[in-house]
Amino acid sequence: MPSEEELFASVDALLNEEPPLPPPAERARLREAAGITQARLATALKTTTQSVKNWENGRSEPKSPRLDAYQRLLNGWAAKYPAPDAAPAASAASTAPAASTEPAASRVGTTDAPQAPSVPAAAPARPASPPKKAAQPAADPRFPHGPLAVLDGDGRAYGVDGIMLGCPATTVVELVEWTLRESGLGAPKLNRYGKDSDPLIVLTAAAAVKLGLPERLEGHEQRRSLRLPEDHPVVKQVVKAKWRLTQRGFGPWARIYRKAQGRDRQCVQLAILSWDALDERSWPGVAEMEPADIARVLGVYAQRVITPRGSTAVSGLELMTALRPPTRAVRDETTGNWVPGHNPGSLGTEPMDPAPPEATPEHPVVVSSGWQSGFLNEEAYQWVRPVDLLTDEECTLPFAVGLDLNTAFLAAAARLVVGLSAPDHFHAPKFNPKIPGSWLVDLSHVEVDPRLPSPFTPDGTRPTGPAWYQTHTVAYAQELGYNVTPIEAYLRRETGAYLDPWHDRLKNAYLDTLADLGVAKELTDAEFLAAMERHKDVDPALAAVLAAIKATVKGGIGKLRERPQGRKYKEGERWPALQRPTWRPDIRAAVISKARVNMHRKMRNMATMTGLYPLAVLSDCVVYPSPGDSPLDFLPYAASGKPQPGGFRLGPTPGLAKLEGVQSMLWAVDLMEQGLNPARHIKGGDAVLDEGE
Repeated sequence: MPSEEELFASVDALLNEEPPLPPPAERARLREAAGITQARLATALKTTTQSVKNWENGRSEPKSPRLDAYQRLLNGWAAKYPAPDAAPAASAASTAPAASTEPAASRVGTTDAPQAPSVPAAAPARPASPPKKAAQPAADPRFPHGPLAVLDGDGRAYGVDGIMLGCPATTVVELVEWTLRESGLGAPKLNRYGKDSDPLIVLTAAAAVKLGLPERLEGHEQRRSLRLPEDHPVVKQVVKAKWRLTQRGFGPWARIYRKAQGRDRQCVQLAILSWDALDERSWPGVAEMEPADIARVLGVYAQRVITPRGSTAVSGLELMTALRPPTRAVRDETTGNWVPGHNPGSLGTEPMDPAPPEATPEHPVVVSSGWQSGFLNEEAYQWVRPVDLLTDEECTLPFAVGLDLNTAFLAAAARLVVGLSAPDHFHAPKFNPKIPGSWLVDLSHVEVDPRLPSPFTPDGTRPTGPAWYQTHTVAYAQELGYNVTPIEAYLRRETGAYLDPWHDRLKNAYLDTLADLGVAKELTDAEFLAAMERHKDVDPALAAVLAAIKATVKGGIGKLRERPQGRKYKEGERWPALQRPTWRPDIRAAVISKARVNMHRKMRNMATMTGLYPLAVLSDCVVYPSPGDSPLDFLPYAASGKPQPGGFRLGPTPGLAKLEGVQSMLWAVDLMEQGLNPARHIKGGDAVLDEGE
């Protein structure tokens, strides 16, 4: 039986599902019948003539809220100018969402609006135009100016889609009050049981100084720990005005709030660029862009992923909770009142201690119990094949080619069943591959070709005795044909695909952004390689969004087992991250275990189909010897030209591969002899050899 949550989500998706637009040719006919040029229509919809052309030839589709206005216009024209040889198309005018009453000049609309909750629903098919993956709700009239704005030193606030607002604030307190009362900024919740996203104001260095903040935040501790002292004038102003700061204080990502009044939240998120709020590794080049371009980058990310609330890692974790809120409204049987209750499929509101083998050595569960029976070691691969296992035939091949799996952790999160309840301890249990948990089992008897890494250890060495493994790792031993006899286990009775909505939203964001950069799923393998070679140069702003999406995936999974920070920490003490329900090292282990097993399965299938074995693996990158300088020279293809299933395949979808780099085979062997990993350095060329010397 489907759960109530699943049924409500499916019904909500139907309610939010947009009526189909007429076919592209009919759109052009209606416009011409009305005597309107493409340029005039583009002006009315605040877009470009090229966009209108794309809509009328089926190359692209408008996004909300522009979609709603275009739909309304076409419905009106259809009533006035019916097709001469057919009844007017049933364009569902009576059910089409009304266009927003917000003036067009202040509307937001070049990127996707936040998606419908939980379960994406397929949109109706549209002839000659690509189907949408998920229903899109209309723009929320409460937030006419989008999710965020970038403030410069002259009182201009740059929003998404080229919007510019005047901001008269000269203090942080005035800025917060303007943001909540006048700006029209914010974003609707991503799940019917969730909360709206708080507005984000990004401060340039000039804006920070104008508001009384230092241009730079100096200190000797780690950057993430830097914050204004409590006696700083701005902090005093905030407190005096009866606003609050979170426990992290006034740092690069400062949250200023008051207690919510009913359903209305009173909270503003600040990001201070000159305090390194946007890490260069996750947001390459963004901090140096002009304010309007920064607003565009962050706006696309906010509308496709989530409004940033901190680092991409923090945003990745926040997205999990936003898509699977811990509570929902339930009726109290005694009083009849509606009260917060557990939302099935979520992690709840209370933190949960892990089983001892799932914890870290400094965790209170480990220290207080004196646990000495080992820990899960489910980490990504770092393996290099021993040089003495290279064959003469391999060494005479001219090239070493690196393949990188697209967002491998995201692919592993798809349909991944994880534990939702506390772990229970079992002795000598029978292994069940459907139950998530940690198993103590001896896998040292499993034989693997020495030219491949062991699937059971991150360094690829063969296990020497009993060790703790996550369910996917043990199940793979069974898949290889070996019996497994667990000694003990920590298993969870309540389970669910907690990460599914997170996977779906990030996958769509990743694919949509790649498509905007010219890398579409329909490309041939040769076209895909060519498009990937130039995609970063097509649009640097969208390339930065793509980098941030990838960092969100890795960082979000990493945050599930955040370690203690700071030199003052003492082993056995609880650290702040442990107070989150999302501190779940067992879920992190499940994702990494599945990703590593997926990688090994592909390498094993490649060996069977091609006779080729990897030189090295590093996380989601694998290096192969090759007769040519392209993956096309060694990947397996059928006689029809289609890729063989089971091995590595090229493409933009998470889990498929792209080219990471190409070097000479001599270069790779030289690194291997030095004890270095070619997969780590395949992009770096000769500069890497200096590092190893």
